[in-house]
Amino acid sequence: MSQQPPVIEIRDLHKSFGELEVLKGVDMLARQGQVVSMIGSSGSGKSTLLRCANLLEDSQQGEVLFKGEAVHWRGSGMHRRPGDPKQVLRIRTNLSMVFQQFNLWSHLTILQNVMEAPVTVLGRDPKEVEDRARQYLAKVGIADKADAWPAQLSGGQQQRAAIARALCMEPEALLFDEPTSALDPELEQEVVKVIKDLANEGRTMILVTHDMRLAADVSDIVVFLHKGRIEEEGPPSELFGAPKTERLQQFLSATKAA
Repeated sequence: MSQQPPVIEIRDLHKSFGELEVLKGVDMLARQGQVVSMIGSSGSGKSTLLRCANLLEDSQQGEVLFKGEAVHWRGSGMHRRPGDPKQVLRIRTNLSMVFQQFNLWSHLTILQNVMEAPVTVLGRDPKEVEDRARQYLAKVGIADKADAWPAQLSGGQQQRAAIARALCMEPEALLFDEPTSALDPELEQEVVKVIKDLANEGRTMILVTHDMRLAADVSDIVVFLHKGRIEEEGPPSELFGAPKTERLQQFLSATKAA
Protein backbone atom coordinates (compact mmCIF):
# COMPACT_ATOMS: atom_id res chain seq x y z
CA MET A 1 0.00 0.00 0.00
CA SER A 2 1.14 3.55 -0.73
CA GLN A 3 3.11 5.30 2.00
CA GLN A 4 1.27 8.55 1.32
CA PRO A 5 -0.90 9.69 4.23
CA PRO A 6 -4.53 8.54 4.05
CA VAL A 7 -6.91 10.79 2.13
CA ILE A 8 -9.16 10.82 5.20
CA GLU A 9 -8.18 9.80 8.72
CA ILE A 10 -10.32 9.93 11.86
CA ARG A 11 -8.70 9.52 15.29
CA ASP A 12 -10.61 8.98 18.55
CA LEU A 13 -13.62 10.96 17.34
CA HIS A 14 -16.40 11.79 19.80
CA LYS A 15 -19.67 13.42 18.78
CA SER A 16 -22.74 14.21 20.88
CA PHE A 17 -26.07 15.82 20.16
CA GLY A 18 -26.89 17.33 23.54
CA GLU A 19 -26.95 14.47 26.05
CA LEU A 20 -26.89 11.80 23.32
CA GLU A 21 -23.38 10.53 22.61
CA VAL A 22 -23.45 9.25 19.02
CA LEU A 23 -19.74 8.58 18.39
CA LYS A 24 -17.68 7.22 21.29
CA GLY A 25 -14.08 7.30 20.15
CA VAL A 26 -13.91 6.15 16.52
CA ASP A 27 -10.76 5.57 14.46
CA MET A 28 -11.09 5.14 10.70
CA LEU A 29 -9.10 5.88 7.56
CA ALA A 30 -9.43 5.67 3.80
CA ARG A 31 -6.26 5.52 1.73
CA GLN A 32 -5.86 6.66 -1.86
CA GLY A 33 -7.89 4.38 -4.13
CA GLN A 34 -9.60 2.53 -1.28
CA VAL A 35 -13.33 1.95 -0.95
CA VAL A 36 -14.44 1.85 2.69
CA SER A 37 -18.04 0.89 3.46
CA MET A 38 -19.75 1.55 6.79
CA ILE A 39 -22.56 -0.76 7.84
CA GLY A 40 -24.65 -1.00 11.01
CA SER A 41 -28.11 -0.52 12.41
CA SER A 42 -29.96 2.80 12.25
CA GLY A 43 -28.59 5.07 14.96
CA SER A 44 -25.19 3.37 15.09
CA GLY A 45 -23.41 6.58 14.01
CA LYS A 46 -22.57 5.83 10.36
CA SER A 47 -24.00 8.95 8.76
CA THR A 48 -22.81 11.14 11.63
CA LEU A 49 -19.26 9.85 11.16
CA LEU A 50 -19.43 10.60 7.44
CA ARG A 51 -20.69 14.13 8.10
CA CYS A 52 -17.95 14.70 10.68
CA ALA A 53 -15.35 13.59 8.11
CA ASN A 54 -16.68 16.23 5.70
CA LEU A 55 -16.92 18.86 8.49
CA LEU A 56 -20.68 19.16 8.03
CA GLU A 57 -20.92 18.28 11.73
CA ASP A 58 -18.65 19.52 14.50
CA SER A 59 -17.15 16.88 16.81
CA GLN A 60 -16.28 17.44 20.45
CA GLN A 61 -13.04 15.47 20.69
CA GLY A 62 -10.56 13.71 18.42
CA GLU A 63 -8.85 14.54 15.15
CA VAL A 64 -9.91 14.75 11.50
CA LEU A 65 -7.05 14.71 8.99
CA PHE A 66 -7.14 15.28 5.24
CA LYS A 67 -4.05 13.93 3.43
CA GLY A 68 -2.11 14.17 6.69
CA GLU A 69 -3.24 17.73 7.47
CA ALA A 70 -5.13 18.02 10.75
CA VAL A 71 -8.21 20.22 10.99
CA HIS A 72 -7.52 23.29 13.16
CA TRP A 73 -10.01 23.61 16.01
CA ARG A 74 -10.90 26.45 18.37
CA GLY A 75 -12.81 26.04 21.61
CA SER A 76 -13.43 22.72 23.30
CA GLY A 77 -16.19 20.25 24.03
CA MET A 78 -19.61 21.36 22.83
CA HIS A 79 -18.10 24.73 21.85
CA ARG A 80 -15.42 23.25 19.56
CA ARG A 81 -15.52 24.53 15.98
CA PRO A 82 -13.13 24.45 13.01
CA GLY A 83 -10.82 27.43 13.38
CA ASP A 84 -9.86 28.13 9.76
CA PRO A 85 -12.75 28.74 7.29
CA LYS A 86 -10.39 28.57 4.29
CA GLN A 87 -9.16 25.16 5.40
CA VAL A 88 -12.75 23.94 5.82
CA LEU A 89 -13.68 25.11 2.32
CA ARG A 90 -10.59 23.48 0.82
CA ILE A 91 -11.29 20.16 2.53
CA ARG A 92 -14.99 20.18 1.69
CA THR A 93 -14.36 20.91 -1.99
CA ASN A 94 -12.03 17.89 -2.07
CA LEU A 95 -14.55 15.57 -0.40
CA SER A 96 -17.69 15.54 -2.53
CA MET A 97 -20.77 14.21 -0.77
CA VAL A 98 -23.67 12.34 -2.35
CA PHE A 99 -26.75 12.43 -0.12
CA GLN A 100 -29.65 10.04 0.30
CA GLN A 101 -32.19 12.59 -0.94
CA PHE A 102 -30.27 13.87 -4.00
CA ASN A 103 -30.44 17.58 -2.92
CA LEU A 104 -30.64 18.88 -6.50
CA TRP A 105 -31.65 22.52 -7.05
CA SER A 106 -35.21 22.37 -8.42
CA HIS A 107 -34.91 25.70 -10.27
CA LEU A 108 -31.79 24.64 -12.22
CA THR A 109 -31.54 22.18 -15.09
CA ILE A 110 -29.53 19.01 -14.55
CA LEU A 111 -26.56 20.49 -16.43
CA GLN A 112 -26.75 23.69 -14.36
CA ASN A 113 -26.89 21.63 -11.15
CA VAL A 114 -23.71 19.78 -12.12
CA MET A 115 -21.92 23.01 -13.12
CA GLU A 116 -22.98 25.17 -10.18
CA ALA A 117 -20.31 24.39 -7.56
CA PRO A 118 -17.23 24.31 -9.84
CA VAL A 119 -18.24 27.70 -11.30
CA THR A 120 -19.43 29.50 -8.15
CA VAL A 121 -17.25 27.87 -5.46
CA LEU A 122 -14.06 27.11 -7.37
CA GLY A 123 -14.32 29.98 -9.86
CA ARG A 124 -13.71 27.76 -12.88
CA ASP A 125 -14.36 28.83 -16.46
CA PRO A 126 -18.03 28.03 -17.30
CA LYS A 127 -17.28 26.71 -20.81
CA GLU A 128 -14.60 24.37 -19.50
CA VAL A 129 -16.92 23.24 -16.68
CA GLU A 130 -19.79 22.65 -19.10
CA ASP A 131 -17.66 20.34 -21.23
CA ARG A 132 -16.63 18.40 -18.15
CA ALA A 133 -20.19 18.31 -16.76
CA ARG A 134 -21.50 16.82 -19.99
CA GLN A 135 -18.76 14.17 -19.86
CA TYR A 136 -19.76 13.20 -16.32
CA LEU A 137 -23.46 13.10 -17.22
CA ALA A 138 -22.53 10.72 -20.04
CA LYS A 139 -20.42 8.70 -17.62
CA VAL A 140 -23.41 8.09 -15.34
CA GLY A 141 -25.70 7.37 -18.29
CA ILE A 142 -27.92 10.46 -18.43
CA ALA A 143 -26.28 12.67 -21.07
CA ASP A 144 -29.70 13.06 -22.70
CA LYS A 145 -31.12 14.63 -19.52
CA ALA A 146 -28.78 17.64 -19.42
CA ASP A 147 -31.54 20.16 -20.20
CA ALA A 148 -34.23 18.48 -18.10
CA TRP A 149 -35.42 19.73 -14.70
CA PRO A 150 -34.91 17.51 -11.63
CA ALA A 151 -38.68 16.98 -11.28
CA GLN A 152 -38.72 15.38 -14.74
CA LEU A 153 -36.27 12.63 -13.73
CA SER A 154 -36.83 9.39 -11.87
CA GLY A 155 -35.23 8.94 -8.46
CA GLY A 156 -32.47 6.82 -9.94
CA GLN A 157 -31.73 9.42 -12.60
CA GLN A 158 -31.69 12.20 -9.99
CA GLN A 159 -29.22 10.25 -7.87
CA ARG A 160 -27.00 9.67 -10.91
CA ALA A 161 -27.16 13.43 -11.58
CA ALA A 162 -26.08 13.99 -7.96
CA ILE A 163 -23.11 11.66 -8.53
CA ALA A 164 -22.17 13.56 -11.71
CA ARG A 165 -22.37 16.80 -9.69
CA ALA A 166 -19.99 15.33 -7.09
CA LEU A 167 -17.58 14.11 -9.78
CA CYS A 168 -17.54 17.50 -11.51
CA MET A 169 -15.76 18.95 -8.45
CA GLU A 170 -12.96 16.47 -9.28
CA PRO A 171 -12.57 15.62 -5.59
CA GLU A 172 -9.92 13.58 -3.81
CA ALA A 173 -12.68 11.33 -2.41
CA LEU A 174 -16.39 10.69 -2.80
CA LEU A 175 -18.59 10.28 0.28
CA PHE A 176 -21.90 8.44 -0.18
CA ASP A 177 -24.59 8.60 2.51
CA GLU A 178 -27.08 5.79 1.86
CA PRO A 179 -27.17 6.62 -1.87
CA THR A 180 -29.70 3.91 -2.77
CA SER A 181 -32.01 3.79 0.25
CA ALA A 182 -34.58 6.25 -1.18
CA LEU A 183 -34.95 4.21 -4.39
CA ASP A 184 -37.05 1.23 -5.35
CA PRO A 185 -35.08 -1.94 -6.25
CA GLU A 186 -35.09 -1.41 -10.03
CA LEU A 187 -33.84 2.18 -9.83
CA GLU A 188 -31.40 1.17 -7.09
CA GLN A 189 -29.53 -1.05 -9.54
CA GLU A 190 -28.91 1.91 -11.89
CA VAL A 191 -27.08 3.70 -9.09
CA VAL A 192 -25.30 0.56 -7.85
CA LYS A 193 -23.83 0.07 -11.34
CA VAL A 194 -22.42 3.62 -11.35
CA ILE A 195 -20.88 3.14 -7.89
CA LYS A 196 -19.31 -0.17 -8.95
CA ASP A 197 -17.87 1.48 -12.07
CA LEU A 198 -16.34 4.24 -9.93
CA ALA A 199 -14.85 1.65 -7.56
CA ASN A 200 -13.34 -0.20 -10.50
CA GLU A 201 -11.65 3.05 -11.58
CA GLY A 202 -9.79 3.14 -8.27
CA ARG A 203 -11.54 6.18 -6.83
CA THR A 204 -11.30 6.82 -3.11
CA MET A 205 -14.77 6.40 -1.61
CA ILE A 206 -16.43 6.11 1.78
CA LEU A 207 -19.86 4.58 1.54
CA VAL A 208 -22.59 4.39 4.18
CA THR A 209 -24.95 1.70 2.96
CA HIS A 210 -27.69 -0.71 3.99
CA ASP A 211 -26.92 -2.81 0.88
CA MET A 212 -24.70 -5.65 2.08
CA ARG A 213 -24.18 -6.98 -1.43
CA LEU A 214 -22.93 -3.60 -2.63
CA ALA A 215 -20.58 -3.34 0.39
CA ALA A 216 -19.26 -6.83 -0.32
CA ASP A 217 -18.77 -6.17 -4.04
CA VAL A 218 -17.02 -2.79 -4.01
CA SER A 219 -15.21 -2.46 -0.69
CA ASP A 220 -11.59 -2.93 0.26
CA ILE A 221 -12.55 -2.47 3.92
CA VAL A 222 -15.93 -2.82 5.65
CA VAL A 223 -16.49 -1.11 9.00
CA PHE A 224 -19.31 -2.30 11.27
CA LEU A 225 -20.51 0.37 13.71
CA HIS A 226 -22.59 -0.46 16.78
CA LYS A 227 -23.75 2.11 19.32
CA GLY A 228 -21.14 4.67 18.31
CA ARG A 229 -18.14 2.35 18.27
CA ILE A 230 -16.44 0.25 15.62
CA GLU A 231 -17.32 -3.29 16.60
CA GLU A 232 -15.45 -4.97 13.77
CA GLU A 233 -13.63 -4.03 10.56
CA GLY A 234 -11.70 -5.77 7.81
CA PRO A 235 -11.93 -7.05 4.24
CA PRO A 236 -15.47 -7.96 3.14
CA SER A 237 -14.51 -11.63 2.83
CA GLU A 238 -13.77 -11.67 6.57
CA LEU A 239 -16.66 -9.56 7.81
CA PHE A 240 -19.31 -11.25 5.71
CA GLY A 241 -17.68 -14.67 5.49
CA ALA A 242 -16.48 -15.14 9.07
CA PRO A 243 -17.83 -12.44 11.41
CA LYS A 244 -16.04 -12.59 14.76
CA THR A 245 -18.41 -10.71 17.07
CA GLU A 246 -21.82 -11.90 18.14
CA ARG A 247 -23.30 -8.47 17.42
CA LEU A 248 -22.17 -8.55 13.78
CA GLN A 249 -23.45 -12.11 13.40
CA GLN A 250 -26.86 -10.96 14.67
CA PHE A 251 -26.85 -7.93 12.38
CA LEU A 252 -26.00 -9.97 9.26
CA SER A 253 -28.64 -12.58 10.16
CA ALA A 254 -31.23 -9.82 10.47
CA THR A 255 -30.31 -8.29 7.11
CA LYS A 256 -30.57 -11.67 5.39
CA ALA A 257 -33.99 -12.27 6.94
CA ALA A 258 -35.27 -8.84 5.90
